[in-house]
Amino acid sequence: MAEDMRTPNQGQQVGDVVKGDFATILVGLGTMLDGALTPLSKVVASALDSMTVVAKQILDGINNSAAGNRQQ
Repeated sequence: MAEDMRTPNQGQQVGDVVKGDFATILVGLGTMLDGALTPLSKVVASALDSMTVVAKQILDGINNSAAGNRQQ
C-alpha cells in the first residue's frame, strides 16, 4: 500500500526541478526583454540621427550668418 502512494518523480530531486524552472523563467525574461529593447534601441538610434541632422543644420546656419556679418 505504501508503494502505491509514491510520487511520480520520485527519482528526480526537487532542487533540480526548481533550478530548471528558474532557468526557464530567466530565459523567458531575457527573451521578452530582448524583444522589447531591440525596437526601442532602433527608435533611440533614429532619434539621435535626426537630432544630429538638425544640429548640423543649426550650426551651418550660424556659420553662414557669422560669415555674412564678417563680409559686411
